[in-house]
Amino acid sequence: MTRRPYIVGNWKMYGTRAMLSEARAIDRAAQRHMKVEVALAPPYTLIHPIHREAEQIAVGAQDCHHQDGGAHTGDISAAMIADAGAKFVILGHSERRQDHGEGDALVRAKAEAALAAGLRIIMCCGESAGTRESGKAVEFVKQQLTASLPSAEAMPADIAERLTVAYEPIWAIGTGTAATTDDIGEMHACIRALLVDLFGEEQGRDVRIIYGGSVKPDNAAAIFAVPEVGGALVGGASLTADSFMGIALAASEPFEN
Repeated sequence: MTRRPYIVGNWKMYGTRAMLSEARAIDRAAQRHMKVEVALAPPYTLIHPIHREAEQIAVGAQDCHHQDGGAHTGDISAAMIADAGAKFVILGHSERRQDHGEGDALVRAKAEAALAAGLRIIMCCGESAGTRESGKAVEFVKQQLTASLPSAEAMPADIAERLTVAYEPIWAIGTGTAATTDDIGEMHACIRALLVDLFGEEQGRDVRIIYGGSVKPDNAAAIFAVPEVGGALVGGASLTADSFMGIALAASEPFEN
């Protein structure tokens, strides 16, 4: 099955209501690039305002709690973000793993909660610079992803529609230096093989694998040309419509020729 490239903006802890104008500009531009699926994950406070105004883009969250409710001050459940208009949630991002001590078991529990709430999930994985230099990057990512994803029995029947995997090498996030196309190609091929092992040939082949880590308009085309790259999870470059949609345009070009 041919899937549209999936270009997701992760606004992280940036964005107030003043940023709604950028979201509107992204939405208008996305309407002109229908062969690319565009989405934004703003801070929680902007999920509903952007969802209310967006006509083309999907809106999601950057995290969720693993329980439906309870005495968890400051946390937000998957059902709450779905109620605010979120259609997906990013889980297992390295900044959550590092800054909040989230382990694979907690990430898996969050994924199960998100799926139960009807959300799509973007599951992040990626190695540190030290792991890359030691030659153990592929082994590490496979172990991390296996431990973070729900089991095949816990996944819904439409796995390929509900799950996206985002490979984000930690050493490339926010540094301005993306992974080489050879490294991206090797890792995405290994992730694809793992997904087939976990979920079977039919579903495992159709799950989108996207790349994140210093994706910019000037390197996007080369990254999207790598086999098994089905889109991008974009950080800083998603904060303005010009740079973000420059990346989306690079993804759409092969489909428009």
